[in-house]
Amino acid sequence: MEPPSTTVNQLKSSSFRLRSHSLNSVRLRRIFDLFDTNHDELITVDELSRALILLGLDTNMKELDSIIRTFIQDGNSGLTFDDFTNLHREIDDLFFRLDDGDGLANNDDENEDIADSGKKEEADLTEAFKVFDEDGDGYISATELQTVLVKLGFAEGNEIARVKMMISSVDRNHDGLVDYTEFKDMMRNVIVL
Repeated sequence: MEPPSTTVNQLKSSSFRLRSHSLNSVRLRRIFDLFDTNHDELITVDELSRALILLGLDTNMKELDSIIRTFIQDGNSGLTFDDFTNLHREIDDLFFRLDDGDGLANNDDENEDIADSGKKEEADLTEAFKVFDEDGDGYISATELQTVLVKLGFAEGNEIARVKMMISSVDRNHDGLVDYTEFKDMMRNVIVL
């Protein structure tokens, strides 16, 4: 019989964890490579800050530096891929797992945690949608998606035809735009609920 904490951990689901650990590793590597703008296999605080700013996320350099420094190995000037993976795991555990305290939470507490987690997920999805919906009209156009992809350094952003294909793959009402509901459905297809 498995220890209770193992069983509880298996029952937890993180709404932002990917279905496959290998896929998670591949995506993390791709993100690492995008942030590592000088390709020295290290992500400095400056590189990470620039990437967050490009995503429209305001960062406090002192706080970012303080957090990141705890993950940088002695003698390095930035995060290695392993450091970056550990940082990702820590952030995931801190923000996206259900907190069961000692693993013996009662049902009312679990229901509150699930409701709070649902509200947090909805807020996160809304903020993510706003990053793409640059003009604030409630829709993501191919041009807006292309702009974000280019800012992030994705090659897919270089060809509008590919961007339009990406839009059409989630555009259920075939209006050439992604509304919030379509965006939410798309995000839930690539995450574990």
